[in-house]
Amino acid sequence: MSKRESDLLVAVQSALFTPAVTKAARGLSHFGEHDLGWMALAGVGMGVDKRRRRQWAALGAGTFAAHAASVVIKRIVRRSRPHDPRVRIGVRTPSKLSFPSSHATNTAAAAVHLADITGSKLPYVGVPIMMLSRMVLGVHYPTDTLAGALLGAGVASATIKAEKETR
Repeated sequence: MSKRESDLLVAVQSALFTPAVTKAARGLSHFGEHDLGWMALAGVGMGVDKRRRRQWAALGAGTFAAHAASVVIKRIVRRSRPHDPRVRIGVRTPSKLSFPSSHATNTAAAAVHLADITGSKLPYVGVPIMMLSRMVLGVHYPTDTLAGALLGAGVASATIKAEKETR
């Protein structure tokens, strides 16, 4: 990996790696693992918001599809997770593959869906937070999280379009 990306990752950790931030980042890590948190939210939304049940189902389908796409791309690209000795690793990961960040992917997909469902741009705030959390934990380079966010947003946009066309 490029020294510049490692240097940026070290800078992010130097600025943000505190016990409180690391604990919060680990919580986000567990929520986003294998898309389980977003799938649970989609299920709750489908159960309580009958009027927008299809949109909540699309959120579940969209985040799942985005997550699956990120896993396939990881296996094709095979980029290793950060291994610079200056980088502190703050969480275990299910694989040693880094690109793209599946957490950033499914979070961006969820944000696009939630913005569509609620009509608010506020859900987008979660995307850079998840991206930073992956860097704070030392498990992704900045380009991993950026690529994941772009992938997730693209898959979600396509899913929303399909849901609207089939109403």
